[in-house]
Amino acid sequence: MTRHPAPPRPRLFAITWPIFSEHLLHASVGLLFVWLTARISDDTAAAFGLSNQIMAFFIILFRLIGVGASVVITQYLGAGDRKGAERIARASLAASVWLGLLSAAIVGFGAGPLLSLMKLPPGLRPEAQPYLVILGAVLAVDAIIATMSAVLRAYTFTRDTLRLMLAMYALSLLAGLPLMFGWGPLPRLGLVGIGLGFLIARVASLAMHIWLWRQRLAVTPSRADWLIVRRAELGEMAHIGLPGAGENVAYRIAFTWVLAFVAAMGSGELATHTYLLQVSYFVLLTGLAIGFGTEIVVGHQIGAGHLHDANRVVRNALLWGFTASATLALIAALLGKAIFTFFTDDPRIIAAGSQLLWVVVLLEPGRTFNLVVINALRATGDARFPVGFGVFSMFGVAVGLAWLLALCMPVGDCLAYGSQWPPMNGCAALRCSSVGDCWHGCPMRARRAAAFRRSSRATRSRFRRPNVLQSVGRKRVSLTSSMTT
Repeated sequence: MTRHPAPPRPRLFAITWPIFSEHLLHASVGLLFVWLTARISDDTAAAFGLSNQIMAFFIILFRLIGVGASVVITQYLGAGDRKGAERIARASLAASVWLGLLSAAIVGFGAGPLLSLMKLPPGLRPEAQPYLVILGAVLAVDAIIATMSAVLRAYTFTRDTLRLMLAMYALSLLAGLPLMFGWGPLPRLGLVGIGLGFLIARVASLAMHIWLWRQRLAVTPSRADWLIVRRAELGEMAHIGLPGAGENVAYRIAFTWVLAFVAAMGSGELATHTYLLQVSYFVLLTGLAIGFGTEIVVGHQIGAGHLHDANRVVRNALLWGFTASATLALIAALLGKAIFTFFTDDPRIIAAGSQLLWVVVLLEPGRTFNLVVINALRATGDARFPVGFGVFSMFGVAVGLAWLLALCMPVGDCLAYGSQWPPMNGCAALRCSSVGDCWHGCPMRARRAAAFRRSSRATRSRFRRPNVLQSVGRKRVSLTSSMTT
């Protein structure tokens, strides 16, 4: 197999700032649409927020392919094997197509039962259900876009993905706003208009992603790439993506469960929840971007065998993430009333939301640790460790306390809603105390990953020579030992 010299190692800041800008753009557009729907009514904003949370649950499933493909591709590129990286990129397409179609069918045909499951107040259903049906079609396209963007980022083309997202969101506004408000001869469609704008923008974005693959990666997908699922390559991606997506799916299920408790409390509480999510997402942005950037950079370092450099990247990422997230959370809490007045005039919503922002101050440092360390572990091939901690904290603590405080004890909306967040800090503390064991266990997991890949006929030739992960196991090198020296 032809091997090319490994490209220069990507730097964390150069990778992270486009990712941060992309997520900032996403949060800004989401905030704008929440504000626009709130201009109609708080009930419309609540229906918009709940429907988007259902959509977000299915988007998490797409990380099964996107995360797995990204990590495997970064390791191939770090080792200088561009042919192997291209093979994984092509194989990710068909898996995304079929997963997207399945998600679209579930949401499109099951919109009514899903909204009932989420305890949506009956008065909000006439607006929410047709909007959710359209979101089902959006999901079919989003599945492919998410994977193609992840591949571009793995190749370090993060600036190009930022430009694509900018174009997509601009088109969402240009197409959605006239349909939402009925400008000119167009009918006033409300939430349905927003959904149609999303769908138009996604289709255009997919075409731009295909073009960019040809220009940047020199990869032109064939018909077989879109339709035929390749089991060997899918196995490589699932080895990383399945545990990673499993943790995210567990979080989303727990979050959705808690959201159903909030919806059962009434439309006012649901509106508070919707507004708070938009604000807290802005606080989360820095940690989220640094976590994704760390995954890409560490993956390249691991592929090249630069373990101590990878450890240094993680240390710097934690320092930057802690500082930024704590500062932003504190600013948001201090400006809580002014922020919620931007959305609504309801004093009850403003009071509850302002109190909940102080919970965000406690949450963000722990969540930043989770994002950075978990993504770094995943980049090394160790994707299973976080799942056990995550499932316990999400279901055993967050969902249980939310049910107890929201539906069984008259402690107020603020405590009931906030119960879902503090356990994540506890989980972060557990991970922090155990992270040394996890890093130390990476060589064993790496050897299992290498053995798994050798069993694939399509990749067997790559492992005729000792690869990076196997050498890690033989030398007993761990990032923990470097952290203690």
